[in-house]
Amino acid sequence: MKLGLYMATQWRQGADLGPELDNLVEQVRVARASGLVSLMVGQHFLSSPLQMFQAMPLLARLAAEARGMQLGPGLLLLPLLNPVIVAEECATLDWLCDGNAIIGLGLGYRQEEFDAIGVPIKERVPRFVEGVELIRKLWRDDVVEHKGRFHTVSGVQASLRPKQPGGPPIWMAGDSEAPVKRAAKLADAWFPSPMVSEQGVAKLNALFRETRASAGLPPAKEHPIIREAHVGSGSGSGKALDEVREPLAFKYEAYASWGEASGFVPADRIRADFDKFAADRFIIGSQDEVAEQIARYGEKTGTDHILLRVQWPGLGQKTVLQTLERLGRVVEQVR
Repeated sequence: MKLGLYMATQWRQGADLGPELDNLVEQVRVARASGLVSLMVGQHFLSSPLQMFQAMPLLARLAAEARGMQLGPGLLLLPLLNPVIVAEECATLDWLCDGNAIIGLGLGYRQEEFDAIGVPIKERVPRFVEGVELIRKLWRDDVVEHKGRFHTVSGVQASLRPKQPGGPPIWMAGDSEAPVKRAAKLADAWFPSPMVSEQGVAKLNALFRETRASAGLPPAKEHPIIREAHVGSGSGSGKALDEVREPLAFKYEAYASWGEASGFVPADRIRADFDKFAADRFIIGSQDEVAEQIARYGEKTGTDHILLRVQWPGLGQKTVLQTLERLGRVVEQVR
C-alpha cells in the first residue's frame, strides 16, 4: 500500500495566505520525511466561501520540497481548460519533478465555473474526451495532426514532451458508473473522491477492472483513492473525529452550499448524521486504528494507493504536522 498527501489548499475568507503558503511548504517536507510517496492538489474556480490556490503554480513551487515523490494536480477541470496549455504545463511539471508527475483530470460540475469561463456545461463530456486525445498526441507525436469538434492542430509539435515517455499517467475522476467506464477506456487509473463510500469504491473498482478487460486493455498499474484522514492523539475513532469535527464539517457544509449541481454531495446526510457520513468515507482514529482501516481498504476495495487529506479550513498547522508525523509510523505498519 502506498500513502500520499492530498494537500488542502482552501482557507476561510479573510485568512492571511502568506503564512499558509509557508505552512504548505513545511507540510511537504514533513510528509516526505514521514515516508509519504505522493503529493496532489485540487482545482476549483470561484470557490467562495473558500479561498483557494490554483494547482499548477502551487505545484511548481512545491516541487523542490517534494523531490522523489509523485507529484501532480488532482485534478484539473479539463473541459474548462485549453488542452494545448494543459499538455505543455504538465510536460513542464514532469521535468520539474524528475519524471514523477501524475495528472488527474475531471469533468467539473459547478454551473458557476462553466458560465464564468464561457463553456456550455452540456459540452463537458465531449470536450473532456477530445481534450485527452489531443493531450496524448502532444505528448507523443513528432508532428501533431488533430481536427476535432473543439480543437484543430495541424503540422505542429509541442514545445516539449514530458520526461516520461508517452507522458505522465492520467488518472480520471468520477464517482458513478459512466465516468468509471470512461476512465477504464481512456485513462491509466480511476481516481474517486472522498465522497464515495468504502462499499462504493469496491463496487466501482470492480467495474473499472471489468470494463478495462472487456476493452482488451492491460490491468491498471495503480488503483488510487482520496480519503480525508486524521490520526488522533489517543484511542477511539470517536475521540479522533471530535478533534477535527468542526473544520471537517465546515468544509463539507461549504461544498453542500454549492447546491445540487455538485451531484455527489449528499447535503441532507451530511447535516443529519455527520458521524455516519464520516465513518463510511473517512480514515480517522488512533495510529493503530488508522493502520487497520488502511489495510481494510486494500483488502475490501482493491485500492493500493491512498492520498490522505489531513487539513480542512480552520485546522491549525500543529495538528496537521502531528498527523503527518504519526502517518510516518502508519507507513511502517502498512508496508
